[in-house]
Formats: sequence, C-alpha cells, structure tokens
Amino acid sequence: MTTPENPLRIGLAGTGPWARNTQAPALAAHPGVVLSGVWGRRAEAAGELAAAHGAPAFSGDAGLDELFATSDAVAFALPPDVQAPLAARAAAAGCHLILDKPVATTVAAAREVAEAAEQARVASVVFCTLRFAPRPAAWIAEQAATGDWFTARAEWIAALWAPGTDNDYAASPWRRERGGLWDVGPHALSVLLPVLGDVTGLTAARGPADAHHLVLRHTSGASSTVTLTLGAPAAAAGVEVVLRGEHGVAELPRWDGAVDAFAAAVDALIASVRTGEAHPCDVRFGLRLTELLAEAEAQVRGAE
Repeated sequence: MTTPENPLRIGLAGTGPWARNTQAPALAAHPGVVLSGVWGRRAEAAGELAAAHGAPAFSGDAGLDELFATSDAVAFALPPDVQAPLAARAAAAGCHLILDKPVATTVAAAREVAEAAEQARVASVVFCTLRFAPRPAAWIAEQAATGDWFTARAEWIAALWAPGTDNDYAASPWRRERGGLWDVGPHALSVLLPVLGDVTGLTAARGPADAHHLVLRHTSGASSTVTLTLGAPAAAAGVEVVLRGEHGVAELPRWDGAVDAFAAAVDALIASVRTGEAHPCDVRFGLRLTELLAEAEAQVRGAE
C-alpha cells in the first residue's frame, strides 16, 4: 500500500453491503488514507458504519456538501444512477473520485461524470475489481504484453437469486432491475479491453432469465464472446476468461476477496493525484464501458 507524506482524506458515500464489506474496511486500514467521513441516505446507517471505523457521519443533502468539504477524494458505494450525479457534484467540489462500476447505466450520465472530472482536473479510478486484484491484474498486464491473441471467451455466470443462496447483494433493487449485463458486464469487459483492444463491433442477444451474450470485435483484430448473468442455477455458476492465440491458451487466475483489490485502487488514485497522470481504469474508461453496455442493451431491446 502507498503511504504518502500527507495522507489523503477520503470520504465514503454509501452504507450498503459493498461499503460495509469492502470499502470502509479498506479505507480505514490504509496507511496512506484518513477516512474523513461516511455519508448515507439514512442517518442511522451512516452513523453505524462511521462509528465502526472511527469516522464522522453525514446524511442528507447538506451532509453531502460537508463530506466533500472535509475530503480530498470520495469513494462511492452507491447504485450507479445514484452515484453518477453525486460523483459529478463531488468533482465540481474539487474531490478526486473512486467510482464503483458501472459509472452509470446511461451514456449521458456517465459522460456528465467524465466531463465534470475533466473540467475540475480531478483524478479518478473506477473500481473494476480484476484490474486491481493482485493475481488477475498481473495476468492482464502479462497477456496484454504478450499479444497475438486470436480469440477469447469470457463467462461471468452468477446464481444471485437461486433458492438457498445466501448473498448480501441479492436484495439489491438495481441489480434486480438491470441484471448481469450491467452488474458483471463491466468486470468481463475490463479484462478483455486492455488485452485485446477497444471494441470496434458488437452484437448482443438475450438468453434465458437475465442472461446476455455478446460477440465483440477488437482493434487488435481478435474477437471475443461474453456470457453474463446473475440468474443462473446454483450448480451452473462460475467465472472464466480464456484467451487463445499464437502463444497457446491462457486462463484468468482465481482471486480471493475485494478488500486488498480496493486498497490497490486507492494506491492507484494516490499515484494519479501525485503525478497528474490518468490511470488506465479512470472515469473515461468507465464511460467507455457504459457506452458498450448501453449499445448491447439497446440491441437486445430492439430485437424483443
């Protein structure tokens, strides 16, 4: 973890399972960070999470402005379409940004955040877990350097709502509404794009339940297929990314937990703040992910 001479004051916006399980513990334990406060839409939830980590609590609209005023950066653990306008507001207040994925579920909202960050000249990182989890991040860099990939297959198949499944995120209204395309689609794309290049062509089709299938063509000339769902049977669940090319076959390694990955994302933000150099997984990259997922969603809806 990075330990700067002057710790970065980072506030946390959100009090749900993601904030409780990942972001708050990572921020509170990071030697280069002071957790400057926790903001929540419910004062009781904000107070409980803030107290657990020795930070002040904020709620309501005025409380959000107070959080911005006492923070150098803000980490967001909110539904995407709640996150987007608040993140644009944080950037306008001069706060650097750690955004959850997806940045937003509309291109207009994601672009608003990107433009606000650019105008305010604040640093940003979008927390796509695999870009920061140590083993997957090293693998992605290695495969991008190797090159000459012919094709790839990415499957992110979750059983969030299967009977008997105990998952903190199953009650999430936005996941129920938008499904695997928007929840796990950013994860798959965040691996494929740095290895194979940006997407030059996209075809999308709907599968059973909330399943979506994407066929992509990339700037490198490679193609890839992507399967995304949160609604699979429990026995079918699993995550795989497999690359095939001149050098053989490469498979994404397993990883454990998200707290260490989030700490690495904090390191990346600190480095970007120090150097002024944009991180590859910044808000502009987050905007690109939203553009691709919105195009896929539009194709599927147009075919129904």
